[in-house]
Amino acid sequence: MASASCSSDDSSNADDSTAPAAASTTTCPTSVPAASTPADWTLKGVSGSVNVVAPTADRAPSITVTEPFAVDETVVKTLTPGTGADVHSDSMVTVCYEGVDGKTGDVFDNAFERGRPAQFSPAEVVPGFSQALVGQKVGASVAVAMTPADGYGPSGNPDAKIGGTDTLVFALTILDSTSY
Repeated sequence: MASASCSSDDSSNADDSTAPAAASTTTCPTSVPAASTPADWTLKGVSGSVNVVAPTADRAPSITVTEPFAVDETVVKTLTPGTGADVHSDSMVTVCYEGVDGKTGDVFDNAFERGRPAQFSPAEVVPGFSQALVGQKVGASVAVAMTPADGYGPSGNPDAKIGGTDTLVFALTILDSTSY
């Protein structure tokens, strides 16, 4: 994960009945959506495409990539708006997330699978992930497709097997945000 800013699409097509659990949640749901669950967001890239089923209070997201998926501009999509505290660049957030490499379609990091959220500041993560967080509210579920520059940059992340030209896709739920 990392920090930066690009385009944003805050429209939502998910209803509030699927809103993530309140900030007191200390676990991430591990069950996955049925294969027949329709995507909440589909994005065609400059190559390939991605379909994202939003995470809910009871289930992890699903990210399906037609690879190689690549974007030339970072795109943030609010899948379910939050109603809690605002997320600022200096906030400390608690987030459940799944990250997928657009080049291969492989999951490279998954807090949902581990069943426990991560806690960090948006200033501590890759620019595209920060863009997906800042300006949201607690309870939001968000997806982001980020350019390599807004991901790990030209060096990539060899430990995660992410190349310097790989587009990254995340689906996340914001569980808590505290500003300092």
